[in-house]
Amino acid sequence: MGDAGGNAGQGRLAMRATIGRNGESAMLVAAPVGGGWREGRGGVVMAERRWREGAASAELDQIAAMERDTSSSDVSASHVGRARQRRRPTEATADGNRTNGPALLVNDQNKYKSMLIRTYSTVWMIGGFVLIVYMGHLYIWAMVVVIQIFMAKELFNLLRKSSEEKQLPGFRLLNWHFFFTAMLFTYGRFLSRQLVNTVTSDHLLYKVVSGLIKYQMFICYFLYIAGFVWFILTLKKKTYKYQFKQYAWTHMILLTVFAQSSFTVANIFEGMFWFLLPASLIVINDIAAYLFGFFLGRTPLIKLSPKKTWEGFIGASVTTIISAFVLANVMGRFQWLTCPRKDLSTGWLCCDPGPMFKPEHYSLGEWVPKGFPWKEVVLLPVQWHALALGLFASIIAPFGGFFASGFKRAFKIKDFGDSIPGHGGITDRMDCQMVMAVFAYIYHQSFISPQNYSVELILEQILRNLTFEEQKFLYQQLGEIYRERQLMQS
Repeated sequence: MGDAGGNAGQGRLAMRATIGRNGESAMLVAAPVGGGWREGRGGVVMAERRWREGAASAELDQIAAMERDTSSSDVSASHVGRARQRRRPTEATADGNRTNGPALLVNDQNKYKSMLIRTYSTVWMIGGFVLIVYMGHLYIWAMVVVIQIFMAKELFNLLRKSSEEKQLPGFRLLNWHFFFTAMLFTYGRFLSRQLVNTVTSDHLLYKVVSGLIKYQMFICYFLYIAGFVWFILTLKKKTYKYQFKQYAWTHMILLTVFAQSSFTVANIFEGMFWFLLPASLIVINDIAAYLFGFFLGRTPLIKLSPKKTWEGFIGASVTTIISAFVLANVMGRFQWLTCPRKDLSTGWLCCDPGPMFKPEHYSLGEWVPKGFPWKEVVLLPVQWHALALGLFASIIAPFGGFFASGFKRAFKIKDFGDSIPGHGGITDRMDCQMVMAVFAYIYHQSFISPQNYSVELILEQILRNLTFEEQKFLYQQLGEIYRERQLMQS
């Protein structure tokens, strides 16, 4: 009876263990009464072990399911453990683009909306630019100054930290002190002749301005040293690294942004032609690259700017060079654009255009068939120089944009600002213009501007460096020399 009862209990235990394995087909049956006890006992042990393993596995599955439910319903669980999140559509698209290659503009689903906003802003900018050009040199200079201030503001804000600024009251003012000191030095050097010619009618004002120009370098250096001492006195513990980083960043902005863009003002007063043509070529190159890339772009150009394509680069280059040759002929026929401005007035200009802007006839000869209606073409010599400007604007100047793209990637930003809808900030539009302005100035001084002394340069030195009495004495001496030569010739 006891053995039978034991065997029966073992059989029930074996049956329970088998059911605990979620319906396994292999079943352990208790051995008969008597000699089968040991086999039944061994089967019970195996069944019990399997049952425990099955229970543990089921418990782990249940815990995992509960964790999945908790992570999907409660966002705060991310603070306790790492929770899985559903991938957003934008993230999936970004991954897809990363897998399939860079996001080209031709594949952008929202490109027509972006194009409309960009076109609207471009029309307004071009319209305002034409109006300012019509108003004259002084207003263009004012526009350049405003652009420089906005660019400096955008770049100053890149490294700005509000937590650090609270501990350094007035530190932001120091950056602007260096900025306006550089402005005074640069424009004082570029526009000294125009400033002197503007105040020659007023004797007192002329003496004041002449003195300021004479000691302008010393004044600017003293202002810079004052800013340097100011910086040293404002150094505070625990902010040394941030302050020196801002100091270096300010000087980099002055060097790469302000110094380059200031050459634009020098080009303006040499003749608006040398400002307007290079600036127009950059705008044409930018628009042509956008349109060619918009409709035809397939081959990525550079990793720094994934939406730039070889099709846009080549199409824009050809368009820019042709435009340079044509625009030089059109602009070169207006004295308002070709005459240099010798003072800071806003009156109309009239001058001898010079050999660069006088038409020359070129015979086509055997280059055209006999029935061709045109046997010669009329070109301006400056058009050949315009080809050099167009070549630089289409091949080299875009690298200013690539530099800005790498700059933005380093700071993990899309644009420098949002002041121009569809374009970004002022700096985003002026990156190539700065490179082009320096080249236009150097090219003009090297190949266009006369290299020998002229009457204008000598008069400028006389008016700047001699007092009124010395100028009067020089005038008398020149009169005596002139009369002596007349007597010798007679």
